[in-house]
Amino acid sequence: MPWGRSLRARITLAATLIVAAVMILGSLAFAAVLGTTVRDGAARAAETRAQELALRAGELGASTIGDLDDDIAQVVDATGRVVAASDDADEGPLPADRDGSVVSYGGEPVLIVSEGIDDDAEGRPDSGDDADRDGDDEDSDGDDTAGDARLVLAVPVGDDDATLATVGLLLAASALLVTAVVAGVTWWVVGRALRPVSRIRNEVDDITADRLDRRVAEPASGDEIAALAATMNRMLDRLDASATAQRRFVSDASHELRSPLATMRQHAELARAHPDATSLDDLADVVSAEGLRMQDLVDGLLVLTRLDENAPQRRDAVDLDDLALAEASRLRAAGVTVDGSGIGPVRVRGDGRLLGRIVRNLADNAARHARSRVAIGVSETAGRAVLTVDDDGSGIPAGERERVFERFVRLDEGRARDAGGSGLGLAIVSAVVVASGGTVTAGDSPLGGARFTVTLPAAP
Repeated sequence: MPWGRSLRARITLAATLIVAAVMILGSLAFAAVLGTTVRDGAARAAETRAQELALRAGELGASTIGDLDDDIAQVVDATGRVVAASDDADEGPLPADRDGSVVSYGGEPVLIVSEGIDDDAEGRPDSGDDADRDGDDEDSDGDDTAGDARLVLAVPVGDDDATLATVGLLLAASALLVTAVVAGVTWWVVGRALRPVSRIRNEVDDITADRLDRRVAEPASGDEIAALAATMNRMLDRLDASATAQRRFVSDASHELRSPLATMRQHAELARAHPDATSLDDLADVVSAEGLRMQDLVDGLLVLTRLDENAPQRRDAVDLDDLALAEASRLRAAGVTVDGSGIGPVRVRGDGRLLGRIVRNLADNAARHARSRVAIGVSETAGRAVLTVDDDGSGIPAGERERVFERFVRLDEGRARDAGGSGLGLAIVSAVVVASGGTVTAGDSPLGGARFTVTLPAAP
């Protein structure tokens, strides 16, 4: 089987793609949230530090910014001129107009934060000497910002970027690892789950028409695979039974067809070898009788074949009592005593031709085995049509009452070809009744012989 069409491969691929998509989207979302959190934290810390430095510059003077060692800070006036700067801010003026942005300064990414400086003279420490204070005021003219100066602070964010990059690499590696693990585990689990299916397939491939007695092993897991194996075995049981019945049917049909053919051939050879021993009329009578026997046999086989194929049947309203009365009249015309007093009006739905064959086959069977009398009855009970056919013959042994409905079955009494028929009559009755949704049984008759009872759904 090509790899792309393998169920195992398709399931593994689908699971891998789904997990990969989830991991990628989850990693991107996590990285975005983490990056935003880190940037916001750095911005809040920078703003807090800028406020502290601006307050310090306002209280102690801008020159205090020059004493800073670890901060990159500058004080600029309204014109953008750098008034004071820390030791680390020696790479040129900081872009005060880029407040809240990340820029490159000294070859490193920094976050720019600016804060206005308030000139708070009252907050400055007193010298205790007015002259000194006046002198200080004169000396600090260069530091007087008159409220227009701003503090610009640059906070390095290179470490944050490195941390985010490391997290991104870890997320990518974990996504690849999880995806690979899921693919491997899915491939192994699906392969293990489908292993019984492969074994069942191989076992079924080895079963041929002459080895239908073989069965596949049923796992004890009780899961869907075990149900599949049980279903396969039930199918093999049906195929085995069907093949056995077909072989028996073909064998019996061949035997039944061989007998009339052999009879006609024997009479033809006798007429050719000894013309004086037989006449043309005798030969014609034999050929005609055996031809009719073959025709009945073939017709019966065709009916059974159509029923076996579950061919759709007509569902016409049929008067079952009319069919019974017609068969009673036919038997009386043949010299059989028939009691039809039990025939009442009943209507059923079905194929009138097949239903008529039910009544005829049962009537012929009763007449064949009766000593002197046959009784036919039709009635309706609880929405079911009931047809009974009785004879006063020797009856059917209890152990044979189900077997008589099998094909080509003739009891010892009816083994003779002239008395026993083809052995398909009752088989046709059973097949037609079952196809019509009814049942047929054999039992003891009040007349002393056999009773056949057919039950069919009555028409409304």
